[in-house]
Amino acid sequence: MNQEHYTKLEKMYLQANINIALYDTTTIKVSEGLAQINMEISEKYFHALGAIHGSVYFKLLDDAAFFAVNSIIKDAFVLTTSFNINLIRPAHKGIISSVGKIKSKSRNLFVAEATMYNEDGKEIAFGTGNFAKSNVNLSEKIGYK
Repeated sequence: MNQEHYTKLEKMYLQANINIALYDTTTIKVSEGLAQINMEISEKYFHALGAIHGSVYFKLLDDAAFFAVNSIIKDAFVLTTSFNINLIRPAHKGIISSVGKIKSKSRNLFVAEATMYNEDGKEIAFGTGNFAKSNVNLSEKIGYK
């Protein structure tokens, strides 16, 4: 619906310090009410048992749901107000994909879910979050360009 908006969101995500410094293999694709984030697994994300740490699951699930919501909000940055995850199975190699989509929306509250898949297409985690529109405008100041 608004490719320019989606492209600006994608650039904003990829230029965030955490993604440049830590999650440098991530890619993102945003469309109307939908976002997909892919990441190549690296040992730098592993816990002691040799699989990715739960914090990585959380980040990618939250990010995918967040950008699904921000895809329909064209004037402001949204905020995660809560997010719950469920881990199904470990991942230790390949590329993982997190797909976020909007479940419901009202004037002030948005609910989105995200599902994460391993490179074989098996579901490895899912999460649901609540999001709210912030008072921060989407602008070049925050990387929206």
